[in-house]
Amino acid sequence: MALTNPWLSGPAPTEKLDQERLSERILNLLSSQNMCVLATTGPAGPLATPVRYYHLDFAIIFTASGRSPKMRNLADDPRISIGVFAPLVGQASSRGAQLFGDAVVLQPGTADFDRHWEAYRWQSDHVERGNSLYDPPESPLVVVNPHRIVYTDHWLRREGYAPRQFWKPEEPVS
Repeated sequence: MALTNPWLSGPAPTEKLDQERLSERILNLLSSQNMCVLATTGPAGPLATPVRYYHLDFAIIFTASGRSPKMRNLADDPRISIGVFAPLVGQASSRGAQLFGDAVVLQPGTADFDRHWEAYRWQSDHVERGNSLYDPPESPLVVVNPHRIVYTDHWLRREGYAPRQFWKPEEPVS
């Protein structure tokens, strides 16, 4: 049988990417997608929720109703796992990231809110809902600065690198 991607056969390489190149690949993934799955834990157990996101560097930003189950869970336990992935066609195109961190809810009017709000593209939602672009929403933002990212990209095997790479910020996340 002919192999479409013969470099996928055999044992996977173990070589690690340098931090700069790995960071670039992760940022490319975050920039090329807009949906993620958030995993939280609450009294009823685990909850995985699809959410549209934006990012500022490695920080994932989203909004949610304060009454939603994910927000109630985050109020009890801010630890969160986020899965971002590119659509999968086959093993060769398998590409995604698992981000681990603590969610911080930012209220309008604070310095951190304003800095992250600039990266949040609320305008398209407003137009779709028939709301005025002169009246931005006043929802809180949820920001997750990851303290660890597991990046998977099977195309890396073609270049002799391990398909699973591990990223940590160069400076501790505050």
